[in-house]
Amino acid sequence: MGGRRSLVVALAALLVACGASGQAAAERSATPTIHYTPEPTATPSPVVATANPSPTATPPPDWNALPVAANDPAALANQIVMVEAALRDPSVQGPQLTYMGHLQQLVYSRLQDYPEWKDTVLAGLPQGQRDAVLGTLEAGKQLRMLQGPVPSRLPDWKIVAPAPIPELLSYYKEAGATFGIDWQYLAAIHLVETRMGRIRGLSSAGAQGPMQFMPATWAQYGTGDINDNHDAILGAARYLKAAGAPGNMQRALFAYNHSQAYVNALLDYADVMRADQNAYRGYWGWQVYYPTKDGPVLLPTGWTNQ
Repeated sequence: MGGRRSLVVALAALLVACGASGQAAAERSATPTIHYTPEPTATPSPVVATANPSPTATPPPDWNALPVAANDPAALANQIVMVEAALRDPSVQGPQLTYMGHLQQLVYSRLQDYPEWKDTVLAGLPQGQRDAVLGTLEAGKQLRMLQGPVPSRLPDWKIVAPAPIPELLSYYKEAGATFGIDWQYLAAIHLVETRMGRIRGLSSAGAQGPMQFMPATWAQYGTGDINDNHDAILGAARYLKAAGAPGNMQRALFAYNHSQAYVNALLDYADVMRADQNAYRGYWGWQVYYPTKDGPVLLPTGWTNQ
């Protein structure tokens, strides 16, 4: 939407830290450039035999803890296999699902930081997972091409929890059916612009809401509340339709943000979700990272600078 590009650039630099940003700009620096150092291995304590050893229950993982990406390609491949399987398991819900999505984001970002690991990691994956991994990696690579200065201060945002997956999927599909657009494009925009609506606040250019509309563009294509997911997603679909969708999605997406790298990333994310709707469950868990001179900073749910 023309003038909103500066936000995307700012966010691309920001949300890169993990695949896609809350505004494509966030995507470039959102990829945690944090380098993990393997912890030293402690010397094992001697085992003391007992006459009647008692079985020890393994405590469940803390799904509210911060996930950590592996620091070598073999372990990274194992994490990807585990995460991708969990995202396709309908019993994985709530904090566990969010944890898995966040870990997926960090793992893909880690692999972006070490491209020389790519072949080894891919060789360790089941054939059925490779296309989705490659598509997501390529999308992140495209977003990292968006250039922008590292911000000197944290943004005037509030970070909120996203709406539930079934609710958001119903909005994408309603808007897609109304305007003849594949819902996956709308989900991809929502991911890159505001991480499924997690970011509340204005862009540096004045764009607003979960789909980042400039006020003048919203006045022409939006109805209802610019900050409401349902209304904003419908407005985005209406805008894309007017810009040439579905016949020319390249042109329509370029109108949304004048960057070919941005367009390429959206096409890649949409393709991954089109091949398997469960891929959305992973993207839904991606978090907001903001670039600073000292490295990306996670802005968790509840964070505010307003």
